[in-house]
Amino acid sequence: MSRLEAKKPPLFISEPLTRDAVSQSLSLLSGILKSSYGPAGRLKQLHNGVGGCVCTTSQSSALLGHLSTSQPVLRVLTASVQNHVSRFSDCGLFTAILCCGFIENFRSLNVAPFTVIKISKHLLSLCMDHLKSEACGCRVSVDFSSVETLVCLVRSILTSKPACMLNKTEVDHLTTLVLKAFIFTVPCHVETNAVLGKCVIVPVKGRRVVDSSVLPGLLIETPEFQLAKPLAVKRTGSNTIKTALFSVSMSGDGFNPEEGTIAVHHGVSLEMSELNQLLNVGKQLVKDEVGLVLCQKVMHPSLKQYLKENGVLAVDRAGLSLMEPLGRMTGSQPIASIHSLSPGCYGSLKDLCIESFASKHFLHLIPEDTVICSLILCNRSETAWDELKRVCETAEHVLQLTMKEPLALLGGGCTETHLASYIRHKSSSLPASTYEDLDCSQTQYQLVADGFCRSLESVARSLSHDDGEILTDMVYGHCWFVPSGSPCVSKWSDLVSKCGCGMNGNTENLSWRFLQGQSGSPVVQDCPKEPSGKVTDLLTLDCFAAKCSGLQVALETANLILDLSYIIEDQN
Repeated sequence: MSRLEAKKPPLFISEPLTRDAVSQSLSLLSGILKSSYGPAGRLKQLHNGVGGCVCTTSQSSALLGHLSTSQPVLRVLTASVQNHVSRFSDCGLFTAILCCGFIENFRSLNVAPFTVIKISKHLLSLCMDHLKSEACGCRVSVDFSSVETLVCLVRSILTSKPACMLNKTEVDHLTTLVLKAFIFTVPCHVETNAVLGKCVIVPVKGRRVVDSSVLPGLLIETPEFQLAKPLAVKRTGSNTIKTALFSVSMSGDGFNPEEGTIAVHHGVSLEMSELNQLLNVGKQLVKDEVGLVLCQKVMHPSLKQYLKENGVLAVDRAGLSLMEPLGRMTGSQPIASIHSLSPGCYGSLKDLCIESFASKHFLHLIPEDTVICSLILCNRSETAWDELKRVCETAEHVLQLTMKEPLALLGGGCTETHLASYIRHKSSSLPASTYEDLDCSQTQYQLVADGFCRSLESVARSLSHDDGEILTDMVYGHCWFVPSGSPCVSKWSDLVSKCGCGMNGNTENLSWRFLQGQSGSPVVQDCPKEPSGKVTDLLTLDCFAAKCSGLQVALETANLILDLSYIIEDQN
């Protein structure tokens, strides 16, 4: 059959970054991300054109997940940032804004892209070496024997998302809960390859945030249980509750006609045969002194009644998401067949009880060793709850990453301005052999270094949304925000009390300069000193692993986009 329409040749787009459409789309995305950044970030409402739920957020995972773009360049950028967020959960906006800044600053230089890429990689290596050195002035060691730094880290994450709509009391309450939940997931007995447990978030919407709480073990919503009836569960001789965990359906309709034809003798009922097999499983469970049966799917009412009459508590519809933590907590092996039960597949629990939150009733499974816990998370509205859930999951992941690498970076824009100050100092005193190795001139290196620093500083500037002045000091290289509408004074110290991270106050005789915009003469900067202050309760911190990865991902993605010479699109 001949084609109804002639096949179109592919579309070749040369030098895509010089196209107005690409530049405008990149500028628009950068503006959306910058306006969402930080505790004072502006919220975005995302919805599709045909209705559906509306997402109110300032989080990168939600923003990039809902935004659609036809520009291949932007798709590369967003996919790269989303991959970073999937691995680290944090610093998504930082990565995206910095990547846009690199592209914007580097493409305006009169330097070949190949040379820009080589120089920027060298600048990145200087940054990473500095961040990993003991002399780094924007790095903080995290001591897990004290909660001070951990509290700062969690509080910084919770306060960075205004859509959660939290006041100070609620932030303090949730900070305590998130830390408590994390501590529950740390094994008490350290092994060679210790594995952290899991915190399961239980939604309770329409309640106050301060009603949230943490409980060891798991909560399974079970509406049929009544508070007036105490749980009478069979126990073993050691006063524990033996558990069985089924991942297979126990509804009695295991035969699916779509899977093939079944030959049955005359007078034999498939349903009765299946039910008899289920009851045989029930008899075996009773014989083995099982006290609690958990089923991922549906359980036949007759089997539930039989188990109940024999002192066995049966809970079905547990769901796939709870299977892994249930197995980890009880030690049960998921049973995938009703035709064979192994004595080694059973687990155990310390106790069972019923908990009530709002109008919901839960069966509370209490383990012997706590590595699984439940965070009952409350918020007033569904939109605020969705945002808060993502934030709490991020905080848990950041604590896990920090346990692997017990370091944090100063937040509030101070790490970015500190690194910019450090790079300006280092790039002004490089040996001639460095330029020879990079096959570039000193002028080219200085141009790229200045664009690199301005990109870092643009992230810090994005934290301010009220048109106030932004300064950096010439001693520590930290970021200082002047409130909008402040009067003109002869001394900046009269207007600023603390730097962005909270480490430095204005008690010292510091000198400041304005953070540069997109243009300006190069700044001569001494090597920034390490702050003499200690960790305080109000310090703003960022995840070390996430920010280091974000810095690398931002530059690698920008270099990839800068190196694009053609985009080839199939028009068919």
